[in-house]
Amino acid sequence: MKTNVLLIASIMTVFGVMTIPGEISAESNQITVIPINEKISLEKTITTMNIPQNNQIPWGTVRGEASEVAERYPIIIQFYKGEDPVHFAQVDAKGDGSYEYKFRVRNIDSNTGEIVNVFEGDYTVKIYKVIPNSNNTV
Repeated sequence: MKTNVLLIASIMTVFGVMTIPGEISAESNQITVIPINEKISLEKTITTMNIPQNNQIPWGTVRGEASEVAERYPIIIQFYKGEDPVHFAQVDAKGDGSYEYKFRVRNIDSNTGEIVNVFEGDYTVKIYKVIPNSNNTV
C-alpha cells in the first residue's frame, strides 16, 4: 500500500513539473520602490493569486523576469490568505536577475493516501527584492 502511494506521488510530481497550470492565475497589482540608502532600494511587488477548488496540478510557481538585482540579497516571497500569513520563502536570483520558486499546491497524506489541497482560493503574494539605485541622488 505504502509503495503504491509513493509510486503515485512520484508520477504526480513528474507530471506536475512537466505541465504548466492553466487554471492557476496571478495578476500583478502594485510595485513600490523604497530607498534603503544611496546605493540600494527595496522593490515590493504585490500580486494576487487564485487557485481554483478543482485544481489538478500539484505544483505552483512564482517567477520573476530578468532584471537588475543587488548582489548577495535574496528575494523574499510571502503568501497571505486574507491578512493571515500562510507561507514564506527565500530564493536567490539567477545571474540574469530572474528567479523562480516552486511550491506544492496539492499533496498526498502519507497516512491516508488522500489528496490534500495545500493552497485553494485567493491569496496575496508579496515579493521583496533589493535593487541597485538607478538615481545617485536618492
